[in-house]
Amino acid sequence: MKQDNELDPELYKVAREKGTEAPFTGKYVDEHTKGTYMCAVCGQELFSSDTKFDSGTGWPSFTEPKNLEHIELVEDDEYGMKRTEVVCKNCKAHLGHVFDDGPSDKGGKRYCINSVCLSLKEE
Repeated sequence: MKQDNELDPELYKVAREKGTEAPFTGKYVDEHTKGTYMCAVCGQELFSSDTKFDSGTGWPSFTEPKNLEHIELVEDDEYGMKRTEVVCKNCKAHLGHVFDDGPSDKGGKRYCINSVCLSLKEE
């Protein structure tokens, strides 16, 4: 696991200060390589490329986590909105948010995750 002082500034801003990268700027928005998306801070397995879909929102989107026990869902009422934050259970990094507007044939969830918080382990 990387220590906070080892994180690049953009990763620190998002993972530790609950920031958000600008839409359509992340390296995994249009990524289609098969593999497992890991937490960029600690290496925890988070999402499978098999659940990734193009939501058109500008951030990588997934229908479900690889293992529900690897994430925490936290109510987020900041900015006058009621949302659910997605956090890495291992290192407490802020990853993004989950919404109920995903593909209905895949459970209806959209895990909207910041690319900077991910690393891809290719198959």
